[in-house]
Amino acid sequence: MASTAVVVRRVVDRYASPTLAVVVAGAVWASGSGAVGVRSPLPSGLVLLLALASGWAVWASRTRRWPVFLAAAVGWLVLAAWPAGVVASYQAGLRLRGRRAMTAYLAGAALVMTAGVLVGLAVGGLRQITTATPANAAAMAAWLVAFPMVAGLLVRSRRDVLTALRDRAERVECEQEARADRVRAEERARIAREMHDVVAHRVSLMVVHAGALEVTATERATVEAAALIRSTGRQALTDLREVLGVLRQTPVARSADSGSGDDPLRGLDELIRESRAAGLPVRRRDEGDPRPLPATVSRTVYRVVREALTNVRKHAPAAETTVCLRHLADGVEVAVRNGPSVAGPALPGAGLGLLGLQERVELLGGRLEAGPADDGFIVRALLPVAEWS
Repeated sequence: MASTAVVVRRVVDRYASPTLAVVVAGAVWASGSGAVGVRSPLPSGLVLLLALASGWAVWASRTRRWPVFLAAAVGWLVLAAWPAGVVASYQAGLRLRGRRAMTAYLAGAALVMTAGVLVGLAVGGLRQITTATPANAAAMAAWLVAFPMVAGLLVRSRRDVLTALRDRAERVECEQEARADRVRAEERARIAREMHDVVAHRVSLMVVHAGALEVTATERATVEAAALIRSTGRQALTDLREVLGVLRQTPVARSADSGSGDDPLRGLDELIRESRAAGLPVRRRDEGDPRPLPATVSRTVYRVVREALTNVRKHAPAAETTVCLRHLADGVEVAVRNGPSVAGPALPGAGLGLLGLQERVELLGGRLEAGPADDGFIVRALLPVAEWS
């Protein structure tokens, strides 16, 4: 229903002016030729010229008002033609704003109507009866000036009311959006507090116990496992602090293990070392001419590799995995490919990691692909560098 109304309004806006111009031109010609008014003694060519000029003035009235006012005055005085006068008075009520402009138009209309009475008295005959007698002069004034102007004022008043209602609705919508933003911010802060209370406390205990085990254990394998647990827990606390900072909308310091800096190579090596220590066979391959990367691109490369290796450990334990970093002329491509799982059950996952990763990559103008490949799985991201240099 709404779409139909929009289409109708567009059609009206597009064709109303030319259609009205043709109607006015035809009506002025009919009035001057005597079909619907007083026949003019002027040559037919001059009557046709005045009719065409009146039609053009009506067509141009959307951008310029004076042509239709002039056409109305000339048409009434020369031909006693009323169509252009009706349009002029309607446009005056619709578009003239301010007491001074309305008073000026009414004064001009009164002057033209008075001059029309004088012309009718001078010409005599049917024109004098039609335009110069008191009753007919008053009726023509009402028909040419009063009624069309009142109609224009009513339409303008309705438009002003609709505009005011639309502005009010937009203000209410903006206020609702601002209120919703405040509610979301408060909810984020509440979630951040709950995450800190629930998760940070448990992870901190894990780090403390792992540190104690690292100090007291006698077997080398146990000491290494405890050290890995402690470092992983500390990294988890750092990542959790970053997430909480985003939820609270407060800036947080960048950690070294999040891939900050101009070169992600050290962060990638640490990720690969941790995965190997956890039992995942990972090898790395670099292609192209290595060069420093912008910090934003560097962090995204790190996130892609971390998420991909995490997914491999979850869904394909002990699978052969390759991390490939290709330096291109205008960007960098990182790909993590793993073979089929050879040992261990798959761990549950929320399925949101790759979705968030795709959003992060696309924010940088890049492209992320993830899907099965050769009985395994591949995650590939292509990131432009020139835009962030």
